[in-house]
Amino acid sequence: MNKPILVFKFGGASVKDGDAIINVVRILERYNTHNILLVVSAMGKTTNNLEHTFQAFMERDLDVFTERLTVLNNYHTEIINSLFKPQEAGKLRNELQLIFNQIAEYFNEDITIPRAQLYDGFISFGELISSKILQCKIEMDLGLSKWIDTRTNILTDDLFQKANVQWPNSIKAIRKQCLPALEKHGILVTQGFIAANQDGKTTTLGREGSDYSAAIFAHALESESVTIWKDVPGMLNADPKFFKDTIKLDRISFREAIELSYYGASVIHPKTLKPLQNKKIPLLVKSFTAPDEPGTIIDVDTSNDHMVPSFIFKKNQVLFSITPKDFSFLIEANLSDIFSKLSEAKAEINIMQNSALSFSFLIDHDPMKIASILDILNTNYEVKYNTDLELVTVRHYDKKTNEFVCQNKKILLQQRTRNTARFVLA
Repeated sequence: MNKPILVFKFGGASVKDGDAIINVVRILERYNTHNILLVVSAMGKTTNNLEHTFQAFMERDLDVFTERLTVLNNYHTEIINSLFKPQEAGKLRNELQLIFNQIAEYFNEDITIPRAQLYDGFISFGELISSKILQCKIEMDLGLSKWIDTRTNILTDDLFQKANVQWPNSIKAIRKQCLPALEKHGILVTQGFIAANQDGKTTTLGREGSDYSAAIFAHALESESVTIWKDVPGMLNADPKFFKDTIKLDRISFREAIELSYYGASVIHPKTLKPLQNKKIPLLVKSFTAPDEPGTIIDVDTSNDHMVPSFIFKKNQVLFSITPKDFSFLIEANLSDIFSKLSEAKAEINIMQNSALSFSFLIDHDPMKIASILDILNTNYEVKYNTDLELVTVRHYDKKTNEFVCQNKKILLQQRTRNTARFVLA
């Protein structure tokens, strides 16, 4: 009889060095009654390093490119040497040398190829390296396991850097390749964040791409659950950088997690949650340093959503106020024109509000965006704006929470619904 399937996702911090990888193997030992598909990110700060290396490639700076590549090679070599004796993992060492040769040869790629396509092909090296190292250690310590290339499983369109999943083809490919491989090998190790288009060109899935990869595999395999292993005890009701007394959310619904993400919380991205919500597959957020702790469960149960208020802080905000120059009322035609112009300026609005005479909206501070918005709107509208503001969102608020977040602040704009209060503060 087939074992139930679990999908695990381990991020960069959880595989940043040899000790961290050994910890992952120890976590896997706890789940020997299940088949596991493991999605892994690039190790530590590898993606950042690859981005700097890629920039050197785009600028045709061979010295910086070579320097960055050496740092990258040394970092991974040190991890390999901490995990394996010199006579061990010969196949792994050869495979990684081939990858590093590919990275070095990338400097000779055709620079006229679209930048986004070049980026996706280059940035994928981090996940390929980490997954090969991790799979080799798992096989050495636990026995059967198999490395698989996610680019033959998750299939996308041609929108490089933010590719859209081709769901029917991906589900078919995942089931065909992964179900028999899980039954035979028990543990599959693959890459997060990356995929491929119909021509086999590497694509990437955009923000929170590795979490999304895990959700895609879970949806296709109809897994028992997905666990995202992080360096926190679970999901918190506020960012500890801005809020001193955080509380762990033991259980929330998919709907609540999507709402929190929409308002700007650094929780799980909605595109990760939707494939799981559609199949009612629970998502667990657990600590890789305390794997016995329960963490947070995200599922269909809404009964706990109101139990703990959540606070979302967005700093360095800019509030615009727009009034028609002809003193006309703001009617639908004006609003349509404003939204069209804001779309042209690629303005991403965090909150908006209108009266009979004016329209206000809030964006993240970006000098280029501010200049673009002023340039586009100044012809027909009086435009004023305030900088250095803060947007605070409180889910499941009460009078006490609202007074707390607004204490000693000037409220420039506020909105309230049954469950959510939002304040723009100076």
